[in-house]
Amino acid sequence: MTGGRAMRDDDTDRPKRTVSHTMGESLDTLSLDEIAERIALLRAEIERLESARTGKKTALDRASSIFKL
Repeated sequence: MTGGRAMRDDDTDRPKRTVSHTMGESLDTLSLDEIAERIALLRAEIERLESARTGKKTALDRASSIFKL
């Protein structure tokens, strides 16, 4: 025990691996699991972008209706 804590060989203290994707990046070296992770990441990003677009359109429509002559 070190500092009141048992030493372990598991992954609890390691930083988590971040998944990222660069458009146009070669996919040749990716495993099937890595491709699935990237697809999930990109789908989540598409949802985030669509939500932002909807919010901006709503705000623009509201502003337009207020300042319409």
